Amino acid sequence: MKKLLVVLMILAAGLLAALPSPAQQPSKKFTPREIEKMAATRAVIETKFGNMTVRFFPDVAPGHVKNFIDLANKGFYNGTIFHRVIPGFMIQGGDPITKDPARRSEYGTGGPGYTINAEFNNRPHKRGTLSMARTANPNSAGSQFFICFQMDPRQEAALDGHYTVFGEVVSGMEVADKIASLPRDTRDDPYERVEIKVKILKGK
Repeated sequence: MKKLLVVLMILAAGLLAALPSPAQQPSKKFTPREIEKMAATRAVIETKFGNMTVRFFPDVAPGHVKNFIDLANKGFYNGTIFHRVIPGFMIQGGDPITKDPARRSEYGTGGPGYTINAEFNNRPHKRGTLSMARTANPNSAGSQFFICFQMDPRQEAALDGHYTVFGEVVSGMEVADKIASLPRDTRDDPYERVEIKVKILKGK
């Protein structure tokens, strides 16, 4: 049992490599109309294996939703890869350093140059969940995100309420399954690059 618990702690705590402390973004108060518009917005994560469509949960994590949408609209995620892939757990992406194949040893340490405050909520980490990676500091999320697979209940319990869920994949999870099947190195980084491009489809 102790070994399993240690593994779970490593899986959860290692979602984002330790980084220098960037500037902390202040929390924003959102209007009901802003939340309504974000709820109607969709993101399409394009890959060479197909697309994943995401809907957002601004009712519980409006700051994370706005941050992801803002970064995507700037093209921040375009050319990044899923640099950490663990079958039966999750695939992780969103690190701008992964745009450069020569910096492979640094993958998992990049961000947008700022962090945002945690918005932990009651949404579970189930298959298709979109959640934000962070360091041991709860308020250290920036740009890196992960998409969950169906996992052991004890793995889910290690994440629920400790990482900010801000959306879910509503179509295209077979793309994530394909990425998870790729051969990978000892750091769980696939040898084959799967670059992404994120498009935002605005709601009315």
